[in-house]
Amino acid sequence: MRRRQRGPHLGLLLLASQLLQAGLDRVPPVTLAVLGLTAWLYLFPAAPLMRACVSVQQVFWSNDWLRLLLSPLHHADDWHLYFNMVSFLWKGIGLERRLGGAWFAYLLAVFSLLTGVVYLALEAVLTELTQDQSYSMACAVGFSGVLFALKVLNNHYHPGGVAYVMGVPVANRYASWVELVLIHITSPGTSFIGHLAGILVGLLYAAGPLEAVMEACAGFVTSNGSDSQPGSYYRSSGSSEEEQLEAAIRNSLDDRGQSSPGGAPPPPYFSPSEEERVEELRWRRLRRFDP
Repeated sequence: MRRRQRGPHLGLLLLASQLLQAGLDRVPPVTLAVLGLTAWLYLFPAAPLMRACVSVQQVFWSNDWLRLLLSPLHHADDWHLYFNMVSFLWKGIGLERRLGGAWFAYLLAVFSLLTGVVYLALEAVLTELTQDQSYSMACAVGFSGVLFALKVLNNHYHPGGVAYVMGVPVANRYASWVELVLIHITSPGTSFIGHLAGILVGLLYAAGPLEAVMEACAGFVTSNGSDSQPGSYYRSSGSSEEEQLEAAIRNSLDDRGQSSPGGAPPPPYFSPSEEERVEELRWRRLRRFDP
């Protein structure tokens, strides 16, 4: 891995600019906290990149499980951080408003850990099938795997919508797969397995048993003599404001440029053209060590 270049940290400055443009008061607290934490860990890393990345060799063979916590929160350089976090910004705003802050934080924690675990499992299987040890030594770091899982979830909540992948309209249900393939074709040095792991984790939640398991675990922890249903502590009850925001997000994803209910235009940070531009630029900055 390359050493981080010391300089003015232009990526951090641009990320701050995006936050100010969105309006700090309009960014939900968990999303804002994750943005702040990743920026802090970029400036003051909890471990060097070579000790934060995840690989079969370092995690399974050396029993260094702490890497599963460190990997998604560390980034190779400020541009790596910027493009991942700008992508997370608009996903986080929509999903946190929909799910509620506590559940969204819970979701991010589970997705972060599971994406790393699935990545390691896939690399271990490839190592056995091909007898190529390079798979077991491939070390990944970054938030992109979690972003792919969130993309699957966001598309699941808008099944009839259209996403724009490199400017091409694609039905939401296929968007993550198309993006996975296109990224691998246009940027062959990126971590195909890391991104695939994120998609699989997202599908486990959207179409598999993961959501029910998480609700059961949340209910076990919070029920303790309470009459509330499992997971009810975490769920957002919904409101007219959230419904308006959801409609604005749907309009942005569909690139219709329409106003949300009540005549209020979609927030500026959901601009389809800006979102597409950020996503495409982020692809160009993806690294081999970015899961």
